[in-house]
Parts: sequence; structure tokens; C-alpha cells
Amino acid sequence: MVVVGVWVARPGVLTFGHRQVLEHLWGAGRTISQIAGLLGVPVCTVSREVARYHSARHGTKNPLGRSLPSGRARRPYRWGYQAQWAQRRADVARRRPKVSKLGVGMRLRQVVAGKLARRWSPKQIAAWLRATFPDRPELRVSHETIYQAIYVQSRGNLRTELTRQVALRSGRTQRRPQSRAAVAVRSRRPWIGDLHISARPAEVNDRAVPGHWEGDLLIGKAGGSAIVTLVERATRYVMLGALPHGRDSEAVIGVLTDLATRMPAHLRRSLTWDQGTEMATHPVFTIATGCPVYFCDPHSPWQRGSNENTNGLLRQYFPKGSYDFRTIDQAGLDEVAHELNTRPRETLDWQTPAQRLAQLIAP
Repeated sequence: MVVVGVWVARPGVLTFGHRQVLEHLWGAGRTISQIAGLLGVPVCTVSREVARYHSARHGTKNPLGRSLPSGRARRPYRWGYQAQWAQRRADVARRRPKVSKLGVGMRLRQVVAGKLARRWSPKQIAAWLRATFPDRPELRVSHETIYQAIYVQSRGNLRTELTRQVALRSGRTQRRPQSRAAVAVRSRRPWIGDLHISARPAEVNDRAVPGHWEGDLLIGKAGGSAIVTLVERATRYVMLGALPHGRDSEAVIGVLTDLATRMPAHLRRSLTWDQGTEMATHPVFTIATGCPVYFCDPHSPWQRGSNENTNGLLRQYFPKGSYDFRTIDQAGLDEVAHELNTRPRETLDWQTPAQRLAQLIAP
């Protein structure tokens, strides 16, 4: 019988002596809580130890064939525990410095840096790696590890390989306070009529039916230029339109019509916009495309939440207050839209907007 002695160790860290006692008590059928009490360590310490180093890890079942404790079905109870094997594994895990998966010269570092350069977020990269390399753990990494490689000097210094900072989209060091409900009411807009957002079909709200779009203008430097931005609510698919000749209503409606007709008729069910004057001739758009336009409340950007989020992503490419949209043509905007549409999105179960749209268009 192994006698419980006194070990000098950091709180929550098990020594080889602890592990020998744990092996004996585990084999005798004691529960995790009982073992933790006898060892004088937190229950979570013993629970993690058994979960990490139980004998299923080296192919040995519990020789006693012990039954599960009453009311429990935790997998570690099915297995035995060997102190020597667990100690060897723990020693390896504690070795420092560890070799980083994102160390200089590692293949995974090149893959991650390439995705960051395309403005993917660390969470998008981590999800894409899991889906792309399910059987290759050496090519998978958590989003937290990527963040540390970017921002923590001692954890990889990946930031130096990026030509500009693209991992954090806003570029702010502090959060902005959320805006409150607007109290000002704009002057009367005669073109809105009965097309208030409350008149939209109920199917728009739950995003179950595709073909409902949100749109806005993204304004350039000093208000001298703009582009049209559209996003489909169900798939988050993005389309962008150049406005080389200004943003009056005739120009905007013309670009909107060209963008909308890229989609089949069943994906042109509605468009939600704010109350800007650029939509004064919206009936022309509806007649040409069969797509009705609905208008948000004044100062209520959250009613076009998908579009506002998309415009935030676009500021990675077109910095607010400094970018002149007259310097980019439609081909350039289509390229930016393609990058956004081929990013995996958490809200789409890590599929891309392009994949979701292709599923809707495919016969």
C-alpha cells in the first residue's frame, strides 16, 4: 500500500508522489472528489490529471473493470491510470521553451500570415484550419495562439511579417460608447410613402428566405466620392458598385439596377435602405428589377445590421476619412467583394457567403 506523504510543490501541480497515490486510490475505486480530498488538492486538479493521462491514452483499459460511479457517465472512469506514464507525459508537456506552431520557418506560420494578409480574422483562420486539415493536428492552431503571435512579443512576433495591421479591424484602442436612440427626426421624405420598414414581409426578419438585401453608400474622403454596398441577409453575400459620376439619385439607381440584375429574379425579393436622398427615384429601380425598396427609421443603422457590419469590414480596405473612391474602378471593387465573399463566416457555420449563394443558385 502506498502511504500518503508530504510533497513540496506549487499549488495545483502534482508530483510523482501524488501520481503514485492517485494510481493506488484510482485502482481501489475511489472517486475524483475522494482522491482530491486525500491528496489535499482541488478537485479540478485531479479531474484534469485523469482526463489528460488516463490509460486510454496508451491503450490500456482499467484492469479492474470498475463500474461507473452512481449517477455519472464520465469517460475517464472507464480507464485505469499509470503514474509512471503520466509523469513522463507531464514532464514533456512542461518543457520550456516550447516549439511554437507559428515559429519562424514553420509551414503553419506561412499559411496563417497569408490569411491575415487577406484580412481574415484569427477566429476565421482557426475554423478554416480545422475544416481543411481535420487529420493533421500540426496544421491546426487556436485563434488565441494567433492573437498572441501577433500582439505578444515573446509569442512569435508574427506582427512584423504583416505589411500593415489587419488583424484588428477597427484599429481603435478603446471601445466607442453605443449610440442612443436618435431624438431628431428628419424632414419629410415624400418618396418613402408607405414603404416604411415595418411594411416589409415577415419572412425578412428570420433570414430563412434568401433574396432580401440591405444597402447603403460608403462615403470617401471629404465626402467627395462614394460607392454602393449591398449585402444579402441570409448568405451575407456582398456586392459593390462604383459611382464615378457622383452619387445623385439617377447615378445610384443606375448602379443598383446593374448590381441587382446580376442575381436571378428569385433572389431579388426586397431591398432595405436608409432615408437618404439618393433613393428619391427608387420606383425606377423597382420597375426595372421587380424588387421593392423599404426605408429604415431615421438614425437607426441597426435596422440594417448586416450592411453596417459589412461597411465596417470594408473600412479595412478603404480607411475612413482618407480613401478616395475615384481611385478604384468596378473591377477593383469586384475583387474586394470576392475577398469578402470567400471568407468563412461563423454565422454561416464557417461556410463562405459564396458557398451559400452557390447552393441557392444551383439548379
